[in-house]
Amino acid sequence: MMARAVTCALLLAASSLAAQDAREIVRRAVDRDQQNRAEARDYTYLQRQEVRELDRAGQVKSRRIETWDITLLEGSPYRRLVGRNDQPLSPEEKKGEDERLRLNNEQRRRETNEQRARRLAEWQRRLDRQHDAVKEVPDAFEFTRLADEQLSGRPVYRVDGTPKPGFKPKAQFAAILPKVKMRMWIDKADYEGAHVEMEVLDTISFGGFVLRLSKGSRMVID
Repeated sequence: MMARAVTCALLLAASSLAAQDAREIVRRAVDRDQQNRAEARDYTYLQRQEVRELDRAGQVKSRRIETWDITLLEGSPYRRLVGRNDQPLSPEEKKGEDERLRLNNEQRRRETNEQRARRLAEWQRRLDRQHDAVKEVPDAFEFTRLADEQLSGRPVYRVDGTPKPGFKPKAQFAAILPKVKMRMWIDKADYEGAHVEMEVLDTISFGGFVLRLSKGSRMVID
């Protein structure tokens, strides 16, 4: 009887430790994300966005890919469409995007100090709103650490997250967290979020039809 009790206690302790380890891994990844957002201000980069629509059988019904060039324009980011479906834009589309870039550049250069300060402050508020939701992730889910893997030749942690009962979101965008479950691949060396898969458990709607995701929708972030 004593041996059985000790065994159960050890199993419970090991289970608790594993859960704490998983939460700590996610917490460190969230901290790293915050550092990345600050450092991103010094970089230009390409952003590739792929949207797939599936039929009831799970087969791809439509697929849309857009590639954006993100640059700093007079102190805040500017997104310029540079490709569709992994192909360069047509000459007409490119001309239109180049003209929009030119007009935005001129407009920002003509800003008064007050207008510039207001634009930069609004950009910072958007960043803060987004990250406020990310900061709630460690408290929004119950985590399970899965077997470690290799991803693109690098060792990664794998962590499953299911919504924690009773969690009350504070940030506006954190309202989606109780409605998704996720699996995260987190780089062991620097705690970068290498890959995230999310499944929508209940319909998500923001701003009417500005953002609407139906139950069963899946999102992938690399």
